[in-house]
Amino acid sequence: MRFTAPLLCLALLALAAHLSADIYKWTDATGKVHFGDQPPAAEETPTLEQVRLRPINSFQRVEVSDYAGPAAIQQRVVMYSTSWCGYCRKARDYFAANNIAYKEHDIEASAAARRAYDKLGGKGVPVILVGNKRMNGFSAPRFAALYEG
Repeated sequence: MRFTAPLLCLALLALAAHLSADIYKWTDATGKVHFGDQPPAAEETPTLEQVRLRPINSFQRVEVSDYAGPAAIQQRVVMYSTSWCGYCRKARDYFAANNIAYKEHDIEASAAARRAYDKLGGKGVPVILVGNKRMNGFSAPRFAALYEG
């Protein structure tokens, strides 16, 4: 019985190592880009790179602060988002329902959007800029107060 705890620890470590598998990206001979958790055979991969994933969180709580930066100059409402984020979807739906023009930057689909998001010190999505105010997360009443204020 006294060996149960060490064996359990070893099993959990093995599971953790398996779950943190590497991600590989390569381009095949036809120019098609592939992703996988196993590298392909060496003869199939003229370009092979290991992808480093950086986790992106969804804000659980809305925070509003002042913002002074160039993103708000061309468009009054700017949103940094991801396609899978539920709060981003709520914001999109709200903007559409209220005819609010906005510029959206998907930080997973665009390297330029990711760089701008990183410059903002983004730690989660959505990050919404309204003029000179910044909202981390989304709340319809808080957004309305910023937009109308």
